[in-house]
Amino acid sequence: MRIAHVITRMIVGGAMENTLLTCEGLRARGHEVALLTGPALGPEGELLTRARAGGYPVIVIDALRRAIRPLRDRSAGGALERHLRDRSPDVVHTHASKAGILGRRVADRLRRADPVCAELKIVHTIHGLPFHPHNNPLLNRLYVGLERRAARRTDAILSVADAMTAQALAAGVGRPEQFTTVYSGLEVRRFTERPAGVEAFRASVGVGAGDVLVAQVSRLAELKGHEFILAAAGRIADPRVRFVFVGDGRRRKAIEKAIRRAGLGGRVHLTGLLPPERIPLVMHASDIVVHCSLREGLARALPQAMLAGKPVVSFDADGAREAVTADTGVLLEPGDVGGLVVAINTLAGSPETRARLGAAGRRRAEAMFDHDDMVDKIEAIYRRITADRPRGASR
Repeated sequence: MRIAHVITRMIVGGAMENTLLTCEGLRARGHEVALLTGPALGPEGELLTRARAGGYPVIVIDALRRAIRPLRDRSAGGALERHLRDRSPDVVHTHASKAGILGRRVADRLRRADPVCAELKIVHTIHGLPFHPHNNPLLNRLYVGLERRAARRTDAILSVADAMTAQALAAGVGRPEQFTTVYSGLEVRRFTERPAGVEAFRASVGVGAGDVLVAQVSRLAELKGHEFILAAAGRIADPRVRFVFVGDGRRRKAIEKAIRRAGLGGRVHLTGLLPPERIPLVMHASDIVVHCSLREGLARALPQAMLAGKPVVSFDADGAREAVTADTGVLLEPGDVGGLVVAINTLAGSPETRARLGAAGRRRAEAMFDHDDMVDKIEAIYRRITADRPRGASR
């Protein structure tokens, strides 16, 4: 099959890593793959370099940006249509909200107007919904309307968690038969195998042999919950418990200011942006991994930590409960700082509990989050939706 993936930017993040592994996996299975994306802007790091080394075309459309700008979006839509017409794909697969709304509209228009593309199928992955309780209600109404319209143009919708399907259907987006949950896959062996340099990393963030390192790996962005971790850190008296925030983003200065104001400079360390290949090292160097995001499809940091054999503490937001159970970690109500303090203190004081939860988490993550399984499921969906095409329609 000829498959075109569309996403607004290839920065370091869950949706982008998912897309990258999907493109690589589909090419390895013999499909003709192309990736259409915008420029990798922002402080979060980029995945374009790896994508360009993947042996498939990577087309950067400068006007394809995350922010809504009607004139620029119109230009991006025109460029998308030209590139898709040139490639005449069997499947257009869009990712995340902006690329999903724009890309599906363009692909649908193309298959209606161009006889060569009449049998084109449209797939969309929901990595996280643009409407949520923490958003402006008027924006939510706009996003719901746009997503409903886009869903009517879509042959199959993939969700990275059952929670995404439930929330979409509750908002009137799509029909149940359109949805399939496909958990976002990881390169499992990279996380299960202990890398070299674990002790050196711990030392670099001021952690000694008897200390307990609590890590959050995420962009330094709104709704990621760093303020809750800082509030908990201020209430944890055990001097052995240290914290590290791995990642970068637009809220870095605000977080640094909050650390200084709370007098936590000696206990909370910011690493800044680390390349994706160092994240397994971070997970193995940590004793506890927390994820206090208020909004997330299903944070990749959770299965990454579980594969490394680490217990996880997460707010019960969106798809978190599909990875984290009482056997693998602790789920808390969003914003529950008191519960976060108890969970960290309990785990910090019991290496046996950490080992037990970590072992169970590894078994669960290995069964759920292998990237080869993810690509197999996606390929099967493509084959199902293209199976009813007239004989000889494949291009």
